[in-house]
Amino acid sequence: MDARKFDWIDFLKKVAVIAVPVALQNLLTTTGSMVDTMMISSLGKTEVGAVGLCAQFSSLMFSCYWGFVGGGMLFFSQYWGAKDDDGINRSYGLTLACMMTVGLIFGALALFFPETVMRLYTDKEAIREIGVEYLRTVGFAYPLMVYTMAMASLLRSTERVTIPMYGSFLAVGVNIFLNWVLIFGNLGAPKMGVRGAALATVIAQGVSAGVVALLAIRNRHPYLFAVHRHFRWTGDLIRSYFRKCFPILMNEILIGVGNMVINVVLGRQPEEAIAALAVFRTLEGLIIGFFAGFSNAASILVGKEVGAGNIDVAYRRAWRLVYLCQGFIAFVGMMLIVLHTPILNMMGMSGDSFSIAFGMIAIFAVVAVIRMGNWTQNDTFRAAGDASFGTILEIVFMWVMLIPAVWLTGMVWKLPTLLVFACCYMDEPIRYIMMQVHLFRGKWIKPVTPEGQRAMVGWKPPKRKMA
Repeated sequence: MDARKFDWIDFLKKVAVIAVPVALQNLLTTTGSMVDTMMISSLGKTEVGAVGLCAQFSSLMFSCYWGFVGGGMLFFSQYWGAKDDDGINRSYGLTLACMMTVGLIFGALALFFPETVMRLYTDKEAIREIGVEYLRTVGFAYPLMVYTMAMASLLRSTERVTIPMYGSFLAVGVNIFLNWVLIFGNLGAPKMGVRGAALATVIAQGVSAGVVALLAIRNRHPYLFAVHRHFRWTGDLIRSYFRKCFPILMNEILIGVGNMVINVVLGRQPEEAIAALAVFRTLEGLIIGFFAGFSNAASILVGKEVGAGNIDVAYRRAWRLVYLCQGFIAFVGMMLIVLHTPILNMMGMSGDSFSIAFGMIAIFAVVAVIRMGNWTQNDTFRAAGDASFGTILEIVFMWVMLIPAVWLTGMVWKLPTLLVFACCYMDEPIRYIMMQVHLFRGKWIKPVTPEGQRAMVGWKPPKRKMA
């Protein structure tokens, strides 16, 4: 690979095959969330704020199971590159068991302890009451959501990226239609308000899981339903899996808890700011949705080559993927700023809520280029076997720098909401520089397959060239 010019055309085709379906899937999901927010906003800003805070509880669940997704995709992609069917099956079974445990725990918390959850996130009684009503229904969706994500992770790692996209497409359509029916009481249905939105989410998640499973069966996916092979775990696999997953899991849990602390601070801002934050989180999901396609491409395209022992190919792809992702995110952020007025008006923002929401968008659009560069690098490191470096950096900076800054500005000094919000991103430039140094040193390549381990003997990073 070093001896010839880098084939950009082939590279971009491979990126597009993975990134475009994932980006479209996330765009569909985010579009559904935007429509949800628009519909709920017609009920009032209190309802928007309440559902937005419930979404932060969902994000905490995401943080708790994403460690297993990241660890699972590390094994899936490397075993896929090495053509190790048994390794893929066993690592999927282990990943599925861990993820479903998380989904069931969070579902139980939402169903049986919603008051405790909402009391943690806000001190506004009116918002808490609506949030409790929402959680008591949406909790049934959490295990379905996690199961769908487990299937999607395996399908993407084995380059079947369109199947999850079709599932999302139908689920979003069902969710939007049922929101219209159940929130407002159309077609003779009872007018259920936010509880109707929660019920629509549960049904849509069931549709998504069912469609993904049926399409995988129809396409005769060799791993997804080989249940008799999923749970033949060995001691070596379990030790290796949790050794790789533990740093990722600790990263996601500690980051999730840290974000919860930040959301606790933001949940005690004025009601206009809470409503603006709920809208911003939906729009943030739009940017992250585009980004996730490139992040998945980085994980799969790099991890596959590491597992197959093509170390130079993996290295040269990695840094190109980082810059490609950053360029695309810059474009998306710019478009969001240009179109912010009609978007925020459609989502029910006006007055102070509009101003705060736009301020959040502007701050994020600037830092997103660096933030997503950090995210892509960390996902790349994980896929190649290094689950520790980015994890340690993120945890240390969040708990040493971000949380104290957000707590002091929001809870002690009572500074304006946008200043508190800006403190959430103050570590990104510092981490980016450190991640770049680690990227080009190549020490993040740590294969789990025999093919990759043999190829690493005596390997050194090639000189970097753009062509």
